[in-house]
Amino acid sequence: MAFLDNSGDIILDAVLTDTGRFRLAKGDGSFKIVKFALADDEIDYSLYNLNHASGSAYFDVDILSSPVLEAFTNNTSMMKSKLLSIPRTNLLFLPVLKLNEVIGDGYARRTSGGSVGTFVCCVNKITENSFNPNNGVMFGENPSDASTTIRVDQGLDTTEISPSRRIDDNLIETQFIVEIDNRFGDIVSENGTTTARPSFIDDDNVASYFFSLGTDTDFVTENTVTGGSTGQTIAGPRGTFIKFRIRASLELNSSNFLFTKLGTSGTITDNVLATINIDYIDTNIKVTGATTGYAIDVPVRFIRNQ
Repeated sequence: MAFLDNSGDIILDAVLTDTGRFRLAKGDGSFKIVKFALADDEIDYSLYNLNHASGSAYFDVDILSSPVLEAFTNNTSMMKSKLLSIPRTNLLFLPVLKLNEVIGDGYARRTSGGSVGTFVCCVNKITENSFNPNNGVMFGENPSDASTTIRVDQGLDTTEISPSRRIDDNLIETQFIVEIDNRFGDIVSENGTTTARPSFIDDDNVASYFFSLGTDTDFVTENTVTGGSTGQTIAGPRGTFIKFRIRASLELNSSNFLFTKLGTSGTITDNVLATINIDYIDTNIKVTGATTGYAIDVPVRFIRNQ
């Protein structure tokens, strides 16, 4: 990783995505750049100085001269804050994504061995047997046997606009992108019976799943609740939400290899409040709205009885 000196002329430093390099490598002449993305991860907008002694032309000089990261291809580390263009100039609020943990116990995260606010996923039947299926733990071998579900809501999270108002069509997320380390698990529906198929898996073992409103009805739903805040995490107009569970990978289910290589050991409290020893791996599942580019990371801990 390196920094680019941005104090002189404007520099454009771009790289192809993993998919772009794959298509370029075909060498059949069909490669064509049709999409690109911009981000402002390195920009500190607090540097905008309305009181600069040299006048308005220098309000943003500190921002423009700040170094930016040299472009690199690791999609797990780059472009966390993507930019988007909205032609309207009268928008006061932009939609966000938020974890919904107020709709019921089945959507609550569990505290595990000091890891506060982590979705805990048991990777095999032996570990599942240590927990009540309604106790805030996901069952990675038998997802349909437990109630815990990850749900992400989308909308305008403000009390300035009534939730009875409909969110603008061009601000509704009609497609979500869910990214998970493919070595750890797969995405399944809330009822645990539908296993989604990843659109592609990149060279970092990150599997990307695309879910669309109206097509993937087991995952994406329009939020039609227009009343108060009961069971809702979005305070204002609501758009859509995505909900899913996790099925542990065969390797986590049947082997401790990845736990030894990537994880560590700890403890957790079981059904009868007894402390049991576990091996665990902490990771994140990234959920991104394809319309706005807004993204959140959902912390997940995969656990296995020792």
